[in-house]
Amino acid sequence: MKIHLNIESELQQIEVHIHAPEYNEAVEQLMKRLNQQSPSNHIAGYKDSDIHLLQIHEVFSIYSENGKVYLQTDDDEFEAKNKLYELENRFEQQYIRINKATLVNMKKIISIQSKVLGNPQVVLANDATIPVSRNYLKSLKEALGLGGTTK
Repeated sequence: MKIHLNIESELQQIEVHIHAPEYNEAVEQLMKRLNQQSPSNHIAGYKDSDIHLLQIHEVFSIYSENGKVYLQTDDDEFEAKNKLYELENRFEQQYIRINKATLVNMKKIISIQSKVLGNPQVVLANDATIPVSRNYLKSLKEALGLGGTTK
């Protein structure tokens, strides 16, 4: 691995460019480490023609619908320009996937309702109920310290 440092006074912030012959595990690990070094606690949300800088702790859920990704706050909904999996990787400490299309803020979960018929649901602090896929139920319970056992 070669490392080059270029000091350019006209830059406003640090930029990191990775040049590699292929995308492999070493590149992926390097990108993860770089992202962990500069954690951001906010995300851009787009509504109409405005860009809102949202604190990540204000976002209750992040979901994908019709090819777009949305950020749900207590009183509004914004579009994100990121892919769902990118946000999942970026905020893996705060958010957990509960179904194929939805991530929820673990600190905003009030309860997990078990339905006699059908899938369980997560109830968030803003009273939103979101279905939990059985494929993600065990990891959700483990992330919340509930042991991950299902009935």
